[in-house]
Amino acid sequence: MSIKGSVGRHLAPRISDIAPGLTTTFVRESLNRAIDGVGPLPPAAAAADKQLKEQRGHVERAVHEVIENHVRLAGAQGFLTNVGGLVTAAVAIPANIAGLTLLQCRMIAGIAHLRGHDLDDPRVRNAILMTLLGEDTVTVMVRQSKLPAPPMALATAPAHDANLDGIIAAVVATDLLTRVAGKRLATSVGRRVPIVGGMVGMGADGYATWRVGRYADRELLPRNHRP
Repeated sequence: MSIKGSVGRHLAPRISDIAPGLTTTFVRESLNRAIDGVGPLPPAAAAADKQLKEQRGHVERAVHEVIENHVRLAGAQGFLTNVGGLVTAAVAIPANIAGLTLLQCRMIAGIAHLRGHDLDDPRVRNAILMTLLGEDTVTVMVRQSKLPAPPMALATAPAHDANLDGIIAAVVATDLLTRVAGKRLATSVGRRVPIVGGMVGMGADGYATWRVGRYADRELLPRNHRP
C-alpha cells in the first residue's frame, strides 16, 4: 500500500473517539508523532533532509518541496476521509482533522529543521504548535495577549517558559474542535454525493496546508546554524 493510501489508517488511533479526545494530550502526542515519525511517515527531520539532498543543499528549495509534498499528502487524506457519505461523517471528519493536524505539524517541523531550529527544544515545539493555528489566528491572539508572541520569537526566546506548554496546547485543542464543527457544516452538502465530498475535502485540506506552510516559510526564519 502506498503512503497516500495508508496515511489515514496510521495518523489517528481510536478514530471513533477522536472528537472527544481532542485534548492537550492529543495535541502533544500529534506533535511527537509528527517529529518522530509514524506508520509510513518517516521523522520530520529525516524527510526534510532527504529533500535538502535532492535539492543539492539549497535550503529554500527544500523548504518549498516539503510544503508541496505535504499539500499533496493532505489532499490525499482529505479525499479519503471525506469520500464517504453523511453516515460516516461523525467518524471521518474528526479523523480527517486528526490526520491533517499531524501532517501540518510534520510539515512545520520539517521547515523549522531546515532553517536550523532544534526540534528537541521545547521552545521550538511550542512555536510549531503556534504556527499550526495560522497567521490570522496568531496575530489576533497575540494582539489580545492570549499568546505571548509570534512563533519565531517564541522559538528563539532566551529561556523556555514551561507554563506556555499547557496554554498553547489548550489553544490548539480548542481550535481543532472548532475545525471539526466547521467542517461538519461546510461538507454537509458535498457529502450527499460521496465523490463530490472527497473532491471538496481534497481541495480544502490541500489549500489549508499550503496556507500553513507559507506562514511557516515566512515566520520561521533561519538560525545561524543547522543542528
